[in-house]
Amino acid sequence: MTLRSFALLLLGLLAVAGTAPAHSSVSEPCPALDVASAGARHAITHHLCFYAARPGEPAHQAAAPAELQTDLPWQPANGHDLVFSHTDSVYWVQLRLRNGSDRQNLWYLKLNYPLLDEITFWQETEHPGENGGTTEAEPTLVTGDLYPFATRGIDYRYFLLPVTLEALENRIITIRVQSSGALNVPLALMTPGEVIAESNHLTLIHGLFYGALLILAVFNLLLFFSSGTRYYFYNALYISSMAMFLFAMGGFANQYFWPESTDLANLSIPLTLAFCALTMALFGWSFLEVVSRSVPEAILRGLAWSAAGFMVLTFLLPYSKAILLNTVLALTVIISLSVIAAVRWRQGYQPAGWYISAWIITVVGALAYAAAAFGYLGDYLAREVMMQAAIGGQVVLLNYAMVQRWRLLNQKLLDVEHQARTELELKVHQRTAQLRNTMRELEQANQKLASLTVNDALTGLHNRRHMDNLLPELCREARRTGRPLSLALVDADHFKRINDTWGHDFGDQCLRHIAACINKQVKRPRDEAIRFGGEEFALLLPGTDSAGAAQLCQNILDAIRTSEITTPNDDIIHLTVSAGIAQMNPEELPDDLFRRADKALYRSKAVGRDIVTLSEPGAQEQATSTLSRN
Repeated sequence: MTLRSFALLLLGLLAVAGTAPAHSSVSEPCPALDVASAGARHAITHHLCFYAARPGEPAHQAAAPAELQTDLPWQPANGHDLVFSHTDSVYWVQLRLRNGSDRQNLWYLKLNYPLLDEITFWQETEHPGENGGTTEAEPTLVTGDLYPFATRGIDYRYFLLPVTLEALENRIITIRVQSSGALNVPLALMTPGEVIAESNHLTLIHGLFYGALLILAVFNLLLFFSSGTRYYFYNALYISSMAMFLFAMGGFANQYFWPESTDLANLSIPLTLAFCALTMALFGWSFLEVVSRSVPEAILRGLAWSAAGFMVLTFLLPYSKAILLNTVLALTVIISLSVIAAVRWRQGYQPAGWYISAWIITVVGALAYAAAAFGYLGDYLAREVMMQAAIGGQVVLLNYAMVQRWRLLNQKLLDVEHQARTELELKVHQRTAQLRNTMRELEQANQKLASLTVNDALTGLHNRRHMDNLLPELCREARRTGRPLSLALVDADHFKRINDTWGHDFGDQCLRHIAACINKQVKRPRDEAIRFGGEEFALLLPGTDSAGAAQLCQNILDAIRTSEITTPNDDIIHLTVSAGIAQMNPEELPDDLFRRADKALYRSKAVGRDIVTLSEPGAQEQATSTLSRN
């Protein structure tokens, strides 16, 4: 609802001041109402006459019907409720009754508006005929909000006047009403059974209404204590304050809470209305998630402080001004919240849509209720039920809006959780991939390091570390399986002369040449060629006896001897090597096997080099010459 449409609706409602007819003076008294006729009782407004006595008139000062002028221009209600906007006048209402039945009966004149300062009822018996007149009586009932609740005679929030008429009896009921606010005089003449039936019906409606508000208020309070979310607390306050305001407006507070306090009877209504405005502003401020330091926040903060200030002013101002100012404040808060909610809705805040719907219902109900309370609309009882229906609908929609907000927040949390989980899984995957790459690189580095520790960097053959690790395993295997194991040591002849003549670089080249020749001859998968140290090489030959080892070594010697290598000064030379072989004896230790092979190599060197020598267990080493020599 826009501000323009709301203003037009407000002006239209305020323009309905003509609920009482255009009052013309009448010379005849109002027609008597036959109380025995139900139809006549339901049409009581066609039998009412009234007079508005302005300040200064004699009727304004009159304290009893006998003090009124005999020619007082009574005005007929013409079927309309007697509702009057704020005025200082004293209103006199007259109703003529006639019991057309042949027996005595009891009726109740019911005034369905609890918020009247002073109201006095007189009953006078009318005597028809030539000597007719009236029998003056004392006031039957003097009550109102300026008197304790017990003065009403009947413990009921509305005003009830018992009327007992004899058969064919005529009676005149005169009512004097004065109040500091608007005047609403909705009268009904009912039988006791009708009063009880209507009271039961309204009790059910009010019980359901206030019970539901109490349950929702307690439920929101429990949600606040369990979650710590502020708008649940503000909503509980708003529901409670609205229930208290309607409780006071309906006369229940005066009946049950402070029946002896006339000050609270009037003070409670504007005070609870200002408190409603405060809780509405606080709840809307929290629920709509207004941006900090924005214009909407400044507006709501100003309204909240204004409501707090108006609550203080309520104790200082008269009722008529306090209720008017606080009503304007409440309507201003409602309009402001509706506009801010519309803005938040357009910004994409989805719960604001339900919030707007709730306040539109409240605006319609509040306008109708305010117009009836201020005397611009009749049928106050219907407007009260309409207001309760509007508040009930609003509370339901507000709580549904909170459910939607909770769902929205929950969805946001789920989205954040899903995004966080996705990002975490992605990071874990990335870290896992990085870890795998690191492990792979580490494994490669370890392999490279292991290769460096067991391989000779110059020749590419295995080094002594590898031989020291492998030889004991091969010896254990040979003892376990009974298969032969031979160890051959090969050493370059006169290698010191080569280094001294052509340098160490050429010496390294010669070592690589010897290693290449050895590597070509060692073809079986399990045979190992090792650079033992300097110009010395070793062959580990599992599954090979001394004869096979001798043949392999002879082939190596032949290959090295017959191959050519160019010196740095372009000369061609031929290298030679010597070899010593030992085959492992049963239960022989690796060191003993190595020692025997080394002795055989030494024998080859001593005999003349470029030969292969076998070491036989328990016998002197046997020298075997090469097949060809240069």
